[in-house]
Amino acid sequence: MTDFPFDAVLFDCDGVLVDSEPITNRVLAQMLCEMGWRVSAEECMRIFTGKAVKDESPLIEARTGVRIGDDWTKAFRQRRNAALESELAEISGAPDAVRALHAALNGRIAVASGADIWKVELQLAKVGLAECFAGRIFSGQDLPRSKPFPDVYLAAAHALGVPPSRCAVIEDTVTGATAGVAAGATVFGYSPSSNGHSSPDALRAVGAAHIFTDMSELPALLAQWRRGAE
Repeated sequence: MTDFPFDAVLFDCDGVLVDSEPITNRVLAQMLCEMGWRVSAEECMRIFTGKAVKDESPLIEARTGVRIGDDWTKAFRQRRNAALESELAEISGAPDAVRALHAALNGRIAVASGADIWKVELQLAKVGLAECFAGRIFSGQDLPRSKPFPDVYLAAAHALGVPPSRCAVIEDTVTGATAGVAAGATVFGYSPSSNGHSSPDALRAVGAAHIFTDMSELPALLAQWRRGAE
């Protein structure tokens, strides 16, 4: 694909490559209920999807009276990781799409996630994608600012040696799409009908250039993209 219209593709992880949000938010809801906040997994998905739990610590404290610290975060991650190890599945079509784009771009793909790096690496290994992203996994939690700020996408583009304006970003939440747009990339919003993904209208409202619902269509969509096409 010598005329491929992007020099790199930067993927979010949760909800784009792996179907992790229902699992993570179920564990989170259980732990919040134990602290006195009677919240459902569905409501947790509405509140926390696309965000780092630690960034929402003021809300958790307001609802529970408990200031979460390192011990709580460690316990949450242990319970979350155990559930992910047992139950996690890929987003349908994502592994083949990643491998096709890895080949088309000579490896210039990366993951830029708001989740902690251990979670991202665990999930990619679980669905057989770790090798495709080896050395190109970035977490907003390792930077001064995570999504919706653009830092993690800027870091990924810089590491690949590609201007952000020549990158396609694949996101499924308003928080992540906002970060990709702020970085100067072209954002493609993945918005299937299942829970845990922002709506097409919400993604467009923050600047997503195109909305799609089937991950298997992504390589052809990007290959055929022309700026201003939508």
